Amino acid sequence: MSDNHGVDIKSAISGVLVIDKPVRMTSHDVVQAVRKGTNIRRAGHTGTLDPRASGVLVVLIGPAVRLSEYVSASDKRYQAIIQLGSSTDTYDADGRVMQTSPVDITEQQFEEVLDTFVGEIEQVPPPYSAIKVKGRKAYEMAREGEEVDLAPRKIQVYSLELLEWAPPEAVIDVYCSSGTYVRSLAHDLGQKLGCGAHLVGLRRTKSGRFTLRDAVPLRKLRDAFDSGNWYQYLIPAAEALSDWPAVELDQEAMDTIRHGHRIPADEGSKGMARGISEQGELVALLEFDEDTKEWQPRKVFFS
Repeated sequence: MSDNHGVDIKSAISGVLVIDKPVRMTSHDVVQAVRKGTNIRRAGHTGTLDPRASGVLVVLIGPAVRLSEYVSASDKRYQAIIQLGSSTDTYDADGRVMQTSPVDITEQQFEEVLDTFVGEIEQVPPPYSAIKVKGRKAYEMAREGEEVDLAPRKIQVYSLELLEWAPPEAVIDVYCSSGTYVRSLAHDLGQKLGCGAHLVGLRRTKSGRFTLRDAVPLRKLRDAFDSGNWYQYLIPAAEALSDWPAVELDQEAMDTIRHGHRIPADEGSKGMARGISEQGELVALLEFDEDTKEWQPRKVFFS
């Protein structure tokens, strides 16, 4: 196979790898491993997982990276292990212990306080986070001992469920909007319970429509890179937004969209949709225009 041919194939590869990230690796490390293994430079993840967290990391490859802003905004689900009785400056087990106190709480008390965090809540991100304050990352300032004043953000917590009560540890299921810090949730929970708490384990079980069932362990993927059959794990780009409605496009509609022009929409259309070719490939992201009752192409995926 000549190099030229290889380049053609590579430039045509577009899709999603859903990876079960191991602990002690950054999300960036995983993306680097994917770039190296696939030989494709264009790759990016859709929402950082802390190094000490494991679970679902969605990596977009090739032209599919342009879906990033839409895929990152999806809801997330986690299993979190919370240690009661002590709080830390990083809100997790990496930090310095700030205060300790005896855990004199019943399971019922824990559940009652847990319920108060469900719904739309204001959450202050952890001081040790990558959020930028006046152009500098919060964790860099925190490490230098500077006071980090982060503004609260509105987040949605759809549900919180106590899975295991084994004080001083509790395991909870967290289903929340993108941008939620489970570390902050653990810390705030501890404050409200009065005994302090921090996060000691985190596993992301779902990101958007992808769950652990869709995820391939990184070591298995690395083996597949070595043997050259990693394509079996590549999920088509159209799948990444499979919860969006699909508009099937015939050749004429595809030509129209390709030139950035609008196409008529059916009765009852609304919001955003995926424009899909008759072969089932993602052609464009479309936005419904209320005034003209047409689909306006927002992103087109081939020229």
